[in-house]
Amino acid sequence: MSEYRFHLQKYRPGSKTVCPECGRKACFTRYIDEEGQVSFPDNVGKCDHINSCGYHYSPKEYFNDNPIVKETLTGKDEYGKGISMVVKPTVKPLPKPQPQISFLPSDWVMQSMQRFDINPLYQYLTTVAGKEKTDRLFNIYKVGTSRMWNGATVFWQIDRNGNVRAAKIMGYDATTGHRIKEPFNQVSWVHSVRKMQDFHMKQCLFGEHLLADASSSTRTVGIVESEKTALVAALFIPDLVWLATGGMHGSFNSEAIQVLQGREVVLFPDLRATDEWRRKVQMLQSICKSATCSDLLEKMAIDEQRSRGLDIADFLLMEDTPQMILAKMIQRNPALQLLIDELDLALVE
Repeated sequence: MSEYRFHLQKYRPGSKTVCPECGRKACFTRYIDEEGQVSFPDNVGKCDHINSCGYHYSPKEYFNDNPIVKETLTGKDEYGKGISMVVKPTVKPLPKPQPQISFLPSDWVMQSMQRFDINPLYQYLTTVAGKEKTDRLFNIYKVGTSRMWNGATVFWQIDRNGNVRAAKIMGYDATTGHRIKEPFNQVSWVHSVRKMQDFHMKQCLFGEHLLADASSSTRTVGIVESEKTALVAALFIPDLVWLATGGMHGSFNSEAIQVLQGREVVLFPDLRATDEWRRKVQMLQSICKSATCSDLLEKMAIDEQRSRGLDIADFLLMEDTPQMILAKMIQRNPALQLLIDELDLALVE
């Protein structure tokens, strides 16, 4: 028997599952309750790929995010945590000091923002909104380009104080704007690619640095799951400050959301994550001026869309913009682009 009540499941053939963050198979170990009282959701566990993925959603974080579940526990310690209940009491060891948060050099951000032209996600978004708006968007959000996978996108996580916490590298298709997952999932981390030793990553919300801008202090904050969705939403609905968690639970925890103190916040979950994100509203309400979870997509979606787990970006992109219509016309007749260049024509929306 394990010494701790809540611990990672012991390995047996077939016990490891798909990681909810990086999507790789047979690398994710779930947490279990030794007493059988708590049945944790499938996302409470740890990925084997510590450097390239780093996903770890512990029972402690789960209980912090779901205080109602914690209150139902029996045999809690005096603080009601129930996180490290020892079956065989011994002298309580001193808590291990938390490693200092590691940061990436800020000049790496600027170095990555030189070759938008080879970035497939940039190429796709220019067909949606045009070069000028896409340039502005990439510069505001500090989105970069990697040498990996023919110009994969780099999503820099920069906190409110300007510290570069992390950087996720993701490959996209220039035509569809979708993630590339075959023949393998194109996702990695800058600190892993750079082989940085003893890097202690502590993620923050993607776009968090925008909260430090005085002009955004009174604007409502919209939170979505993926970084690309935040970019698309910012194009279509610029009145909100759009941030992304980088996954259903990537940086959606009690520590990361402290930067939202006093703000008006609206959650826009993917269709398959609506119930999970509704449960997080209570956590936000304790620090935010107001916090709600939008059910707009649930009201609009059909069953097929729910099964695909569409997000707000998918709905915003269902209708072609004038720029998208022009791009399709040029694709059918490349000579049209020559005419536009020759006459120095501009699209009027």
